Amino acid sequence: MTRVWILPMPLVLSGSVVATGLTLRGSPGRAVALLLLFALLAGVNSPLIFPRSIGALEAQSRSEADGRPIVFWRPGCVSCLRLRIRLGRGARRLHWVDIWRDPAGAATVRAANDGNETVPTVVVAGRLPVNPDPEWVREQLARSA
Repeated sequence: MTRVWILPMPLVLSGSVVATGLTLRGSPGRAVALLLLFALLAGVNSPLIFPRSIGALEAQSRSEADGRPIVFWRPGCVSCLRLRIRLGRGARRLHWVDIWRDPAGAATVRAANDGNETVPTVVVAGRLPVNPDPEWVREQLARSA
C-alpha cells in the first residue's frame, strides 16, 4: 500500500519545504505557485488519477464475463499515465490492476515480459501487448461493448 505513494509523498513534502523557504524570504506568491505545481505533479503520479484498481484474479473473472480489456499498471509510470489520459472517459470501462498492490498481477506481467515488470501491459482475448497504442486499446474496448 505505501509503495504506491513513494513518489507523490516526497513531491508534496519537497514542495512544502521549498514553499516555506520562499514564504520566509518574502515571496508568498511564488511559494503558492510552486506548491501547486508540486501538488499537481504528486497527483499525476499518484493512484488517484486512475480508476479504482482491482486484483488480477477479479479482473480476469470480470473480463471473461464482459470481454473488456485488463490493464496492468503502476503509479509513476509515464506510459501508463499517457494511456490513461488518451483513453479519456473510456478508461473507466477497463479493468485496472496495480501491479504494486497485487502480487498476482505483477507475476502475470513478469510472465508476459521475460521477467520484467513492463507496464502498461494490456490483456485482450489472451493477447498481452506491452505499451499498446491508446487507439488500439480504444478499438478493443469498443469491440467488447
